[in-house]
Amino acid sequence: MLDHPSRPSSPPHIPMDALSEVLQDFRMNGVNYGRCELRHPWSFAFPQQQLLRFYFVSKGPCWIHTEVQGWQELHDGDLVLLPQGIAHQLASAPDVVGDSLESCQVTKLGSNVSEVVREGTGAASTLFCGSMALGACALNPLITLMPPIIKGCDVAGNDPIVGPLLAAMTVEAAHPQMGSATILSRMADLLTARLIRCWVNCTGASTTGWLAAIRDPHIGRVLAAMHRDPGHNWTLENLAGLAGQSRTIFAERFSAVLGEGAARYLARLRMQLARELLGQSGMSVAEVATRLGYESEASFARAFKRITSVSPGVVRRTISGRMDMDFGF
Repeated sequence: MLDHPSRPSSPPHIPMDALSEVLQDFRMNGVNYGRCELRHPWSFAFPQQQLLRFYFVSKGPCWIHTEVQGWQELHDGDLVLLPQGIAHQLASAPDVVGDSLESCQVTKLGSNVSEVVREGTGAASTLFCGSMALGACALNPLITLMPPIIKGCDVAGNDPIVGPLLAAMTVEAAHPQMGSATILSRMADLLTARLIRCWVNCTGASTTGWLAAIRDPHIGRVLAAMHRDPGHNWTLENLAGLAGQSRTIFAERFSAVLGEGAARYLARLRMQLARELLGQSGMSVAEVATRLGYESEASFARAFKRITSVSPGVVRRTISGRMDMDFGF
């Protein structure tokens, strides 16, 4: 039996392309953007954070350092994604001694967009940066599978839209006008979604795991539905109906591809979302239970402890939701 949320409603319509369904809501939450004008020499270090980050270089010099790949030079028009927000360093040259963001002048251009300027006499670098907390659970399994650092030019060679988008971002960042920050942020949403899709398409085919499941024409529709509305009153019957299969065939195929049954997968998905809501949104346990469709706080608490081995109250008291995303970093 699947966990039993109380909201009765018809299963949402899910298109054939499950990856498009997952990506169609790719408007990143908790976003901060920064347009940076930095004069050499500069160097900034950023700790590990549970955020997707990107850096777009309109004009260099700019280098990035990660533990896994060391120093890499970024050229004009390069875009870098850090899907899991690993620790990294940005600098105008690898040998520049660490600096502090406090040496920069920061001007707020809106609620989530800032301009960052570091004065000096050296070569000027123009960057557009972003820190993003993705919509809860929507892309978590996919993000987990991605490499820690992705350069857009490495995965987007066959996408005819990426080149013009990068060119447009270069023009917008180099010659800012009224509304440029908002336009750049919308371009960043679209570009990041397309790069994620490019990476999926470039990744070798496999017969098991989350990527195999999202590509499966039957199981993929079910995964998209679960992630879009995890609090829905899902049953084996209506999930099999979405997959267009019998209950037996669906259950066997789901377990074979993902290594666990649909009920277990859905329960873990709900508890992952619950941890995020309890730790970052300030919602009460009762509010989270209602959000996920449980009939009572007690039934939610039992399910939560069964999956996570701790009570939701403990998680709410101990996990801090604070995320430092000042001026796009």
